[in-house]
Amino acid sequence: MTVLRDICLRAHLRGRLKENQLEVIGLDMTNMYEEQKHKHENRFQYKQRNMWTGILFGLGVVAFIDEVIFHQLLHWHHFYDKSTAAIGLVSDGLFHAFSFFATIGSAFLLADLHRKHGFWLKRWLGGIFLGAGSFQLYDGIIQHKFMKLHQIRYNVEILPYDIVWNILAALLIIIGIVLLLQTNQKDR
Repeated sequence: MTVLRDICLRAHLRGRLKENQLEVIGLDMTNMYEEQKHKHENRFQYKQRNMWTGILFGLGVVAFIDEVIFHQLLHWHHFYDKSTAAIGLVSDGLFHAFSFFATIGSAFLLADLHRKHGFWLKRWLGGIFLGAGSFQLYDGIIQHKFMKLHQIRYNVEILPYDIVWNILAALLIIIGIVLLLQTNQKDR
């Protein structure tokens, strides 16, 4: 019933449904306006939590994508390639557990934001892009180059892979920062 009420309210606000038509199908406009008004009333109060929930989700999702595509499907590398294949698989399992717990943890935080009427989509998306790009850049610079845990791919000219990997990370970070700055300007 809530979905129907949301659809009808949007149609009414766009001028497609008149109030008397809503009353015919049994929807009270007063309650609908109040519910819509309170839906995101606390988003400014929870702006930091929206960002951090998005960052955690972005970290988890990009780590999951990295694990599935580059570790499992393409077999380009393991999380830790300086030992046996068995150790590489264990390190992949731990990495996968991190991505799973980060994503699930962010889902609980997201549900809490909705419960408290504090969800802010644009700010959450900014956090996702920032978290995804930060993980990607950390992986590309710290893990690949400084710690030398693994490379993106072996037995190829690695420079083009590194450039694409890190430029993609920088773009994700820039998109996240732009979205977050736009939401900061809205509360001034």
